[in-house]
Amino acid sequence: MAAKTLKTDLLVIGAGSGGLSVAAGAAQMGADVTLLEGHEMGGDCLNYGCVPSKALIASGKVAEGMRHAAPYGIADAMPQVDYAAAKDHVADVIATIAPIDSQERFEGLGVRVIREYGAFVSETEVMAGETRITARRIVIATGSSPFVPPIPGLAEVPYLTNETLWQLRERPEHLLIIGGGPIGMEMAQAHRRLGSRVTVIEGAKALGKDDPECAAVVLDALRGEGIEIVEGAQAASVRESEGQITVETPKGAFTGSHLLVAVGRRANTDRLNLKAAGIETTRTGVKVDASLRTSNRRVYAIGDVAGGLQFTHVAGYHAGIVIRSALFGLPAKAKTDHIPWATYTQPELAQVGLTEEQARQAHGDKLEVVRFPYTHNDRAIAERKTLGLIKLMVLKGRPVGVSIAGHQAGELINLWSLVIANGLKLSQVSGMVSPYPTIGELNKRAAGAYFTPRLFENETVKTVVRLVQRWLP
Repeated sequence: MAAKTLKTDLLVIGAGSGGLSVAAGAAQMGADVTLLEGHEMGGDCLNYGCVPSKALIASGKVAEGMRHAAPYGIADAMPQVDYAAAKDHVADVIATIAPIDSQERFEGLGVRVIREYGAFVSETEVMAGETRITARRIVIATGSSPFVPPIPGLAEVPYLTNETLWQLRERPEHLLIIGGGPIGMEMAQAHRRLGSRVTVIEGAKALGKDDPECAAVVLDALRGEGIEIVEGAQAASVRESEGQITVETPKGAFTGSHLLVAVGRRANTDRLNLKAAGIETTRTGVKVDASLRTSNRRVYAIGDVAGGLQFTHVAGYHAGIVIRSALFGLPAKAKTDHIPWATYTQPELAQVGLTEEQARQAHGDKLEVVRFPYTHNDRAIAERKTLGLIKLMVLKGRPVGVSIAGHQAGELINLWSLVIANGLKLSQVSGMVSPYPTIGELNKRAAGAYFTPRLFENETVKTVVRLVQRWLP
């Protein structure tokens, strides 16, 4: 049977967050758009990542609130956790959001949706099932999958990843987690709060990509909830015996009922036959330039598969860059200095720009570091959420990085992304007015803390004020 053929302006391979954003934007702007997806619409974020994890975190937060209600004048209560029902909550959240990412919605926007994987057969052609597609421009948005390390014995034991965890209906008695990054720590806290014992096994430093001072705030809180976090413990082997799984490390053996592997992610490139299109790859994914173009100038790569920061919002940001370039032929380059990220433990952990260590390496003695604690925020006091701080890395009055550990850190970091993206000064942040009392006021107060020694501890300022007061009528 001869293959069907079609021509399209823009072919998008992958219906995750980045691919969907490109497809929706391009179609609504008048382009002929074809979208390929061989698995589930919405990709990892909707089905296995951001959405289900935050839903399970919400269940854990409710349970923990019941355990610690006494400080608010309400009797503590031991929650009766139904793990399967918590997973039903997760499924309901996914189902509620799914129509936004559905094939029907995108076809309604004018996108041609083909539910097949795509593979290049030339520089401008892709096969999707029995359809041969020729495209003026192609966007690779195939995302990433859990990386499973070659640990001896791992292939012989049952283990979970962020893709298979959501199928589990019985609460783990003792969950072992290999990997102390954001996914590992979020799932550690959620399961601990839902009644599991949890041991996190990390080969280097837990939350090692974040500012160590802020990460320590979070890790101390998690340990305080009874989570065992073992750092510098590279998994050497894994074995199963009588229904129990043991992970051997240089720091000892750890045995539990279930094992979650959360050591990172790998770009999804295996199915694409990139060589046929003359597309180069790197160790982390598809090789792209600052405009997100691959070595084949007609092809772009965005999101996780592009080998950079692996966040849903980065894929969405990349989509805007590609639409500007591919549809309008305008110059557009992706930057990373204003890209924030957050870990949704409690307290939360957020970062944008440079950490203190990175900023000191880049700017040396010119750098100033400003810290402002949650303990000085009245809303945080009222809600008993005073654990944490905001840390600003400042160069000549402008922040080059912000690290936050504390309540709603993921919300607070939004402002600092705006500030860094637009090169704003701390004087502009301190000049804004925040409603009182809000957690958001912390941002204004942190910016104000930069000026405190300049205004209130400056003898010249005091001398000028005294002179002015003498002459004022």
